[in-house]
Amino acid sequence: MEKTPQTLPRNSWTYSPEINAEIRRAADTGIYDIRGGGAKRRVPHFDDLLFLGASISRYPLEGYREKCDTSVTLGTRFAKKPIELKIPITIAGMSFGALSGPAKEALGRGATMAGTSTTTGDGGMTNEERGHSEKLVYQYLPSRYGMNPDDLRRADAIEIVVGQGAKPGGGGMLLGQKITERVAKMRNLPIGIDQRSACRHPDWTGPDDLEIKILEIREITNWEKPIYIKIGGARPYYDTALAVKAGADVVVLDGMQGGTAATQDVFIENVGQPTLACIRPAVKALQDLGMHRKVQLVVSGGIRSGADVAKALALGADAVAIGTAALIALGENDPKWAAEYDALGVTADSYDDWHEGKDPAGITTQNPELMKRLDPVEAARKLRNFLAVMTLECQTIARACGKSHVHNLEPEDLCSLTLEAAAMAGVPLAGTSWIPGQGGF
Repeated sequence: MEKTPQTLPRNSWTYSPEINAEIRRAADTGIYDIRGGGAKRRVPHFDDLLFLGASISRYPLEGYREKCDTSVTLGTRFAKKPIELKIPITIAGMSFGALSGPAKEALGRGATMAGTSTTTGDGGMTNEERGHSEKLVYQYLPSRYGMNPDDLRRADAIEIVVGQGAKPGGGGMLLGQKITERVAKMRNLPIGIDQRSACRHPDWTGPDDLEIKILEIREITNWEKPIYIKIGGARPYYDTALAVKAGADVVVLDGMQGGTAATQDVFIENVGQPTLACIRPAVKALQDLGMHRKVQLVVSGGIRSGADVAKALALGADAVAIGTAALIALGENDPKWAAEYDALGVTADSYDDWHEGKDPAGITTQNPELMKRLDPVEAARKLRNFLAVMTLECQTIARACGKSHVHNLEPEDLCSLTLEAAAMAGVPLAGTSWIPGQGGF
């Protein structure tokens, strides 16, 4: 008698092992999952785009012998003292509290060596960060933690945070184990008590009020400092347009791949849009208002390489900001601490419990012993190297497309490998002139 072949057991796609584990975890604890980092789901991203290098129809620039400029000036609309950067890559806002003091110092040192700016994040300005950052952007958040007019004046620019890519519409978190005496003093909080930041600013409720707030900050800073408005990747066309009408010098647009120190996992994975989907609507808003390149656009969320930088610029951004990639450059999630990550029940590359303050790398912690592991001078050197490589990669691509400045890259230099990315970026599907929704062949 012939035996019937045995069928292999099948896992459910809807109820995968990961989903089942989360259901069991929620049932056991009664609380939602909190983690750091950005979205882990696969979404259309810069990897889905390719550049069309020069051949006969385009004239390339020769290697390193022909100049390809990378400089950018932010805040040219109203500010008396715009920020001039050597490279179009900035360091995104990450707070002291979420990050250790040595990590913030390293970011300032590395950014200064590379000729770019860093950003304070929630929780105020530390003297170390101000002292080591040649150009420092001060974040003005709904929490108002650590905010005072003197620090506004000490900054080189002010970034009013309306939304963040990892949690547009949501506030921040800093758990009690990271609220040390110094962090508590800067934020005017009790030591060791969990902190939740507000999801909206307490003294304005819409774009008309935002205009008044911007004017108030300009008066405090004698109209010297550029005013940035940071928005999460939710409704980029309208949010960009309203930020411009409120008087912003710079719009910072953060997609859902942007990281966070701590928020609900359900937020990170299910709220907001991919960075790639946000850029073209924001650029369209600037173009419709006649403000493209007059109000600068800084894009953040999942920028990891010079190719990502070049693609963001080609789609119309003036600069990018990096956060998670900068932390990895400093030494975050380094496999040399593999045994300790294993003891925490994770691997180095999957570690995202930045809110717990147990980071073996000494970066997302306030534990004095762990902080000693991070040498801010050496970490700054690594960050400077990483920024230099990203810049060279971006220049290499720009030269191959015949551009003497990275800002001369344009959508015409791109094609897409997937329908989704073609539609989001507004560039043709590879091998065709067809842009979904716009026609072609």
